[in-house]
Amino acid sequence: MVLIVVTGRGGAGKTTTTANLSTFLAMREYRVLAVDGDLYLPNLGFHFGFDTVKYTLHSLLKNPDIDPEWAIYRHPQTGVHVMPGSTQLQDVLGISPRRLVDILDRVKYKFGVIFVDSPTGIPFDTLPTFEVAGYQLIVVEIERSPIYSFETMVKNEIEKLKALGERYNLNIGVILNKVRESGDVVDKIIEAVEEDLEVPVLGWIPFDNSVPESINAGIPVLKYAPRSDASLAFQEAGEVLEGWIFG
Repeated sequence: MVLIVVTGRGGAGKTTTTANLSTFLAMREYRVLAVDGDLYLPNLGFHFGFDTVKYTLHSLLKNPDIDPEWAIYRHPQTGVHVMPGSTQLQDVLGISPRRLVDILDRVKYKFGVIFVDSPTGIPFDTLPTFEVAGYQLIVVEIERSPIYSFETMVKNEIEKLKALGERYNLNIGVILNKVRESGDVVDKIIEAVEEDLEVPVLGWIPFDNSVPESINAGIPVLKYAPRSDASLAFQEAGEVLEGWIFG
């Protein structure tokens, strides 16, 4: 099963969400692969401490003779298998995003769940993978989105990404991230998403300083600081996600 994680704005926490929800399912003993599909600005590897590895997704995109297994690394603290991208400019030039589908086809039978961390905005890098995916997860940042402007944000962000997922007949869910607002405000936001857009909100994650600390450590916050507010929220969202996917 392939799940594509998208967002409309940079800094929303899409990669953090990918890292922690994949961690949750790995801790539930699913065999999980997290793929850095942000081909031109990859940073998933930093979240797991795999930023200086020899083989990357870009190695596979440039050389189809390389075994995809060479670019997959098991994170010791979480059990997540990670296919990081390369941060080197020379590796980014001349690649074909279309080949990402071929790579997923070669490895998807070895994993119960594959998360594809997409680029910000319309995910042109990973658009071909929508053809083989079953789920789309939209991450929406709340920190810079006051309630009075939320309706506009919904139209400019969630609706466009939802329409993209619907085009490929994907199951679509939302995660609210970096929430500073009170519970009453969050409830109104969830109501607006679920009733007006008919998209389920799988969870909301509070703003938490433990998250950047965990990224610096290369260990997702769910494992790095398991009692932190963000970690507890990711655990709750992971339980909902598990039920959403596997019933």
